[in-house]
Amino acid sequence: MAKKDYIDLKTAIPGPKSMEWYARDRAAISPSYVRPYVLVTDHAEGLEVVDVDGNTYLDFTAGVAVNSTGHRHPEVIKAIKDQADKLVHMSGTDFFYPIQIVLAEKIQEIAPGPTEKLVWYGNSGAEAVEAGLKLARWHSKRPLALAFFGGFHGRTYGAVTLSGSKAKHREGFSPMLQGVIHVPYAYCYRCPLGLEPETCEFRCIGMIEEVMERIAPPSDIAVMVVEAIQGEGGYVVPPAGYFQKLRKLTEERGILLMVDEVQSGMGRTGKMFAIEHWDTEPDIMAIAKGVASGLPLGIMVAKKNVMDWKQGAHGSTFGGNPLSCAAALKTIELIQNGMMKNAAVQGEYIMKHLREMQKRHPLMGDVRGKGLMIGVEFVKDAKKTKAKEESNQLVLEAFKRGLLLLPCGENAVRLSPSLNVTKDHCDVMLDIWEESLTAVEKQMNS
Repeated sequence: MAKKDYIDLKTAIPGPKSMEWYARDRAAISPSYVRPYVLVTDHAEGLEVVDVDGNTYLDFTAGVAVNSTGHRHPEVIKAIKDQADKLVHMSGTDFFYPIQIVLAEKIQEIAPGPTEKLVWYGNSGAEAVEAGLKLARWHSKRPLALAFFGGFHGRTYGAVTLSGSKAKHREGFSPMLQGVIHVPYAYCYRCPLGLEPETCEFRCIGMIEEVMERIAPPSDIAVMVVEAIQGEGGYVVPPAGYFQKLRKLTEERGILLMVDEVQSGMGRTGKMFAIEHWDTEPDIMAIAKGVASGLPLGIMVAKKNVMDWKQGAHGSTFGGNPLSCAAALKTIELIQNGMMKNAAVQGEYIMKHLREMQKRHPLMGDVRGKGLMIGVEFVKDAKKTKAKEESNQLVLEAFKRGLLLLPCGENAVRLSPSLNVTKDHCDVMLDIWEESLTAVEKQMNS
């Protein structure tokens, strides 16, 4: 199919009605929100988003990796409506209702590893991370946590303290939560030691061991908190064997391993959870974003012997809301019945063509990812000087042409479409990507 089958731009971008809404937004809503361009959405379906001016865009963001089954998947919408006819809210922290229990049983079934698990419900990824951190301290009776440079875990105080992605997330909010120590992640494209993954023998993990030897005694460390694939940090994928080594390190020292699957989970990488690519079972896991196809839901799942806190230790008024649980059950069903496999197939197709394109465009320094969690890092030269302005400009050029993308990290662009994306969608995206990149290159050379 051609571009016109998915994209229809009727006005200048952004259009006049969009700019009117933008002015109203600026007068009423917090300036802390980050929007790379003025898209004012009216409605959406599948991978198509229509703004208030009637312009139709192809969405390769999935609402920041949330709309895993596409916008308004009819089966998900039906599940929500059916549940709304029965029960909208009852507060699962204080009362029982079946659909919350059924979803917990499904999460137990799909969570990685053979160990028996228990489930806690919140409303977001940050809440799931906060719950996991509290649980780790409760269970271990230890005060410290290890987190990673480049990681992102949310905006609440505990979550932002664990994050090591951007200083602006912390600016003006100190002091942070006490007891969090940051260590290097396996960012092989920018190894601070200049080593190669084939021969480095996981020197970055050796640096974590040195931190334990010098400033963070393992007997004081409750938990290591890590993203299976870094999200906001640039869609950074660690090498084969990395998590097996981390798991061994934590097990030998009695440290819990908590994996943040907020952005990488729910079939996005071609497996239900990205950590499965490394055949590793975490002690605690945070789930959110794509689990409920757009409804707010955060889930913290932990080994049963770890989730040993007492009644009343932690809860959430809205966590595990019946509507969100209904959406999640249908979402998981759709992911298992073909969408996860499609993510692997279409992701491989996109990566192949981006790497071919990379040969023609030196700005594309690194193409990386798994399934439909794909990042492209932009560089100015062979020294890998970060092309921050150019990566942001690519996002803007794509928007002008009707393709929705989002930046990540300092100089990368992410591709995180819904898991029902088709080859036709991918071909249109690839055409606009190269067209937009060519425009950016011309601007650089003018």
